[in-house]
Amino acid sequence: MVNNFCTLFDKNYIYRGLAMYFSLKKHSSDFKLWILCMDDAVYDQLKIMKLENIELVKLEEMEDEELMLVKKDRTVSEYCWTISSSLSLYILKINPHFSSITYIDSDLFFYSSTKVIFDELGSDSILIVRHNYSKELAYLERRSGIYNVCMVVIKNDERGVACLKWWRERCIEWCYSRLEEGKFGDQMYLNDWPLRFKGVKVSKNKGVNLAPWNLNKYNLVQKGEQIFVDEDKLVFYHFHSFKMFGYKKFLNYQNFYLIKPQDEIKVYAPYTKMINSLILDFNLNYPDYKNGFDKEVSIKNSIKYWFKRKLFFIFYFKSLLH
Repeated sequence: MVNNFCTLFDKNYIYRGLAMYFSLKKHSSDFKLWILCMDDAVYDQLKIMKLENIELVKLEEMEDEELMLVKKDRTVSEYCWTISSSLSLYILKINPHFSSITYIDSDLFFYSSTKVIFDELGSDSILIVRHNYSKELAYLERRSGIYNVCMVVIKNDERGVACLKWWRERCIEWCYSRLEEGKFGDQMYLNDWPLRFKGVKVSKNKGVNLAPWNLNKYNLVQKGEQIFVDEDKLVFYHFHSFKMFGYKKFLNYQNFYLIKPQDEIKVYAPYTKMINSLILDFNLNYPDYKNGFDKEVSIKNSIKYWFKRKLFFIFYFKSLLH
């Protein structure tokens, strides 16, 4: 059975998006990835590349009046959050024969087969994943929510589509990068899904949505090419806050999340290897493409951020002693 995934990114996220695609391709033979191109530059580039198992969607193809009305009131990031649920719904509408659609963030990277995800969903209609914050970062749940939108599986049945339509309506009503009345972006809407909707499964797999904010909770063991998170195979890692400025020029912020150096080597090395390979390939075959990188971070701002994180952990651990 073909599993249908969808994602979205713009010209500056192309290396992340391609790294995600190639890792998915390595571990999943029967899949199709639908990419919503948030600008013409990324659409034109991906079209030239003629990648297998990919369907490109232009932004104007799926934007409707409701989305266009709120677009002018939202930042680029906020609009990406607003539109993710609409993208999943759009793909199901134009492909009514699809059994499901799985939204995935473009900064994921796969280390093993996605089959376990769909096996875990079973007869349920919706699968979501927790942030699973480490205890040092549990406070973030109050702002970012219990669940992470990095992956949302929706079956094309009555329960799944009803949930997807409700989510789209809420995101059109309000989707901003601020905490307000129990809402934050598109994410905190998921907080009550297990109670609001029938057929919601919360993944218990530790290898699904491993991320900087929970990596230190688990024991990572490498057996050959396979990484295990305690007893579960690592399915995908969420490379949140990973910054890239050029070939071999990365800023992970990993130390701010208390990531152990040995775990960084296991998880981050394959990703940076892939990113570097893509950059070299672009330099050789697509030298006119000048996008794909973050703006340089000044040393001053990096030091400031580092001290803010360290101060938090100092006060946090002091509070635990009282």
